[in-house]
Amino acid sequence: MKTAQLSVTVISVVLASAPVHAQHVGHGMTQPASPPAKTVKKSEPPASAYKNSQSNMDHSKMDHSQMQDMDHSKMDHSQMQDMDHSKMDHSQMQDMDHSKMDHSQMQDMDHSKMDHSQVQGMPQSDGDLPANAVPREPIPALTAADREEAFPPVHEHHKHGTSIQNYSLIDRLEVSRVGGKGEQAWEAIGWVGGDIQKFWWRTDGHAQSGTVERASVEALYGRGVRAWWDVVAGVRQDFGEGPGRTWVGVGVQGLAPYKFEVSATAYVGPQGRTALRAGVEYDSLITNRLILQWRLEGNAYGKDDPAISIGSGLSTIEAGMRLRYEITRQFAPYIGVEHDRAFGDTARYRHASGRGAGDTKVLAGVRIWF
Repeated sequence: MKTAQLSVTVISVVLASAPVHAQHVGHGMTQPASPPAKTVKKSEPPASAYKNSQSNMDHSKMDHSQMQDMDHSKMDHSQMQDMDHSKMDHSQMQDMDHSKMDHSQMQDMDHSKMDHSQVQGMPQSDGDLPANAVPREPIPALTAADREEAFPPVHEHHKHGTSIQNYSLIDRLEVSRVGGKGEQAWEAIGWVGGDIQKFWWRTDGHAQSGTVERASVEALYGRGVRAWWDVVAGVRQDFGEGPGRTWVGVGVQGLAPYKFEVSATAYVGPQGRTALRAGVEYDSLITNRLILQWRLEGNAYGKDDPAISIGSGLSTIEAGMRLRYEITRQFAPYIGVEHDRAFGDTARYRHASGRGAGDTKVLAGVRIWF
């Protein structure tokens, strides 16, 4: 019985070793000796050898078609921490079609755990400087001459040449009805000249039932002293009912801040007469063509002039508003309302002639400039 079991064991050992022996015989190799009792662990190549082998690898000749189903999320990328991408040749990647790549595995990638410290030391091009570097050419200090060149005086800057120009504005040409009688009024201004020196003319007045009650005409020399401001000097002639009056005047006119048109002129006449006229206008744009104009004007005299019903001190104030529509920029019809008030001896002269000290009137007219 023991002999039979021994025979079976020997046969099993021979059959198990037969394929291994046949394999070595087919390769023409002798059967190796039995391995030693202790297995020696094979040493791994150094990291530098791995890096050198990767840097010399030509990826452009590889067949990447088998990589479509590759799961990169299960790969070990720990060996790539010391990889220097700046020395790689990326010229073969120009024709790479990223639209066909599957980036679905990157959704759960945590970039906050990546080490970007190596990016700071990447080489820069020769023309680049670090953000905190001192400029190669230091910026020169700002001087007073630089400021003067950048911000020249405005009164010199607004000059545009020496050509002769002209401008005429009929600001008011209107009709109204006061005390059952029709009344007409006008006011116009204009100039001829250049940017600095101009000849100015002004006229205003009112008539009733076709008869001029009082009017004036002025001829003035004007000189620009600042942007939008002129000093004027000249003569004024008053005419109408009663004797005429001649004045010599000097004043200023221009555009004040916030676009208030301002004028003020002082006059001196024969026999020690003096006068002052001042006015202000302002345009409120409701639309680009519908404009509401506000107007205020006052007159004062140094002494009484009974021949023309003028008293000393504050004589009259006119305040009104006119709503115009500019059919063209040069032509605009308007409607409005105005109140005229007399004060002091001037009001007393009006009462003596059967008129009230104040009148309110509704008016209509046109505004023209050319």
